[in-house]
Amino acid sequence: MRQLLRRRTSAGPAPDEGPADSGARPGYAGRARPSRRRSSRKSQAALAGAASAAVADVERPPPENDPAAAAFFDVDNTLMRGASIYHFARGLAARNMFGPRDLAKLAWGQLYFRVRGAENSDHIDAARQAALAFVAGHRVADVVALGEEIYDDTMAERVWEGSRELTRRHLAAGQRVWLVTATPVELANIIARRLGLTGALGTVAESVQGAYTGRLVGGLLHGEAKAAAVRALAVREGLDLARCTAYSDSFNDLPMLSLVGHPQVVNPDAELRDEARRNGWPVHDFRSGRRVTMIALPAAAGAGAVAGGLAAGIALHRRRAGG
Repeated sequence: MRQLLRRRTSAGPAPDEGPADSGARPGYAGRARPSRRRSSRKSQAALAGAASAAVADVERPPPENDPAAAAFFDVDNTLMRGASIYHFARGLAARNMFGPRDLAKLAWGQLYFRVRGAENSDHIDAARQAALAFVAGHRVADVVALGEEIYDDTMAERVWEGSRELTRRHLAAGQRVWLVTATPVELANIIARRLGLTGALGTVAESVQGAYTGRLVGGLLHGEAKAAAVRALAVREGLDLARCTAYSDSFNDLPMLSLVGHPQVVNPDAELRDEARRNGWPVHDFRSGRRVTMIALPAAAGAGAVAGGLAAGIALHRRRAGG
């Protein structure tokens, strides 16, 4: 699959893979029937999931204690506050990678995300697609190097310490922990590596000769595509999905949550909270007292900082359990 993916990213998109900002299939005239549109979306989701699983690297070797179980974490508003792609784009803008007008295209999506406290698939997808489009022409290696700086400067402090503690519990139990996000896989890999996680599944942006084209391979890793990626990774890594756990804040991730044996919700939107109550899924909400529960977690954080973060997470959990 990796070799096939490399050939496709070098040769350009497949016929049904349009540019990131296009919802129509090239070469197809007229309106598609609803059944055809649904079939196209499912095919695109399957391709996005397969592409994400194919390029997923193990950032940290898996533990041996419980190799058939894993935990899958959404990123935006589950692991960290706000939209990670917006924070990344803002960091690129500060480094003159593009102009203020490009950033403004993302700002309204992030504002909507903050005001509503939940994702709207159309709005957030549009923001992410715009973010992928404006890196077109830039070298992948350059963007990744800047991503390392941006994580330390603006993103580490936005990690919810309560969610960070959940990842630690799975790691301590000998389980692998993967991020699953619509954010570009390069940025997702940075986040996973800095947090000491196993790896990441993210949106695959097409590149040719080491430079981004502004197009996607199979579309955004969102909704059904996340479930497809998790399913493909489980086959590759020998995971038993009935023994796996998944975490998300958004009703849009219901396909991924329904795929595993132990779904849990974090900082849920209203629809997902209702779904969790109907199904008896655990609910974690770390949004209150955010100044206490978020700490910076750079790669070189000392043992004292990590211990302090653990203590804060445990104290919060105890306060919630008691109150």
